[in-house]
Amino acid sequence: MISKFTRVVAFATVVSLAGSAAFGAASDYAFEPVNAEMKKGDDVTVAVRLINKATGKPVPDAVIIRTRVDMAPDGMAEMESPVSPLPAKEPGVYAFKTDLPMAGRYQLSVAAKVQGEAETVIGKVVIKAGK
Repeated sequence: MISKFTRVVAFATVVSLAGSAAFGAASDYAFEPVNAEMKKGDDVTVAVRLINKATGKPVPDAVIIRTRVDMAPDGMAEMESPVSPLPAKEPGVYAFKTDLPMAGRYQLSVAAKVQGEAETVIGKVVIKAGK
């Protein structure tokens, strides 16, 4: 005869496994640039799309909790620019105003909370600023 304790533990295990299968992980998402190249200058708009890797569909309504723009890809991580969020123009696209004062490669680092995910989604997108 199976004890009540054994049944409770078995039930809790099944519920736990079913619950974890319903949600993905932060690694199931990726940020990609809307435009990977743009002109250098002040008040440049940099936009990224957050996608679900499994479906390829954009992920709307993420909450951006941290951003940073710097020239780390060109070995100048200390060359940081201010970043300000802009209103969303389409679902799953997140835009920011920043300065790209010189030609070169810039890295936009983004951390976001996606509804239903326990982990923070973190991405690094490289964009190129030209003359």
